[in-house]
Amino acid sequence: MSRNLILGLCLSSLVLLAALISFVWTPYSHAALNIPAKLQTPSLQHWFGTDHFGRDMFSMIMVGARTSIAVATVAVGIGMTLGVPLGLTAAARKGSWLDEVIMRGNDMVFAFPSLVIAILITAVFGAGAINAIIAIGIFNIPVFARITRGAALSLWEREFILAARVSGKGAARISAEHILPNVANLLIVQGTIQFSLGILAEAGLSYVGLGAQPPTPSWGRMLADAQTMVSFAPHLALIPGFAIIVTVLGLNLLGDGLRDWLDPRIRVARA
Repeated sequence: MSRNLILGLCLSSLVLLAALISFVWTPYSHAALNIPAKLQTPSLQHWFGTDHFGRDMFSMIMVGARTSIAVATVAVGIGMTLGVPLGLTAAARKGSWLDEVIMRGNDMVFAFPSLVIAILITAVFGAGAINAIIAIGIFNIPVFARITRGAALSLWEREFILAARVSGKGAARISAEHILPNVANLLIVQGTIQFSLGILAEAGLSYVGLGAQPPTPSWGRMLADAQTMVSFAPHLALIPGFAIIVTVLGLNLLGDGLRDWLDPRIRVARA
């Protein structure tokens, strides 16, 4: 195992562990207000200090990890569940009208960043974590569709695929039994990358007020709340910012390490 994979696993596991523990324990209630204890710096009593309402920052970071992971997981799941079948279908029908419809539809979605999609959804249904998930998930669909189609096209001319076609298997069965298993490694790696981008997207949407709503903590909204107090309480911005950096770095290292581990050609080249 490469150093990137080990370090990525450690950092990602640390964030995941904090999110899981927050379901059963946090040092303080993340929603408990304690105005006399507001804006305290990190100490033995409050490891990450307190915010402008006296809430424990460490507890909020733990619950915020849960929020970010939940949003990114469901959003990536939506992207893979819808994008992969679309990519397999487009590759199997290369050059047909169906391929053109799928790929031009992907281009249309790419024309609208997740923030714009979130604003449109929010204008209709209101702000919230569910709408952030939908926005990020919609943006992930064409990503997985393009990745899947590109990888699948290179396989459709391989000898084992031609043998499967000669044996009488249809395009759908070939895609499910032969194409998908051979592109799964690439999709796993891309999934980790999109997961890290989902964390960033969720933080960005929460920063502008379109993500999870109070009293549910969110790293992005914690940064937004801290922007007017950086000069006299820098820990309010540094701590959630550091949490985002650690999470995204860990996931990117994990994706890089998985790519090296799952692709034998890269392992041989680096040996």
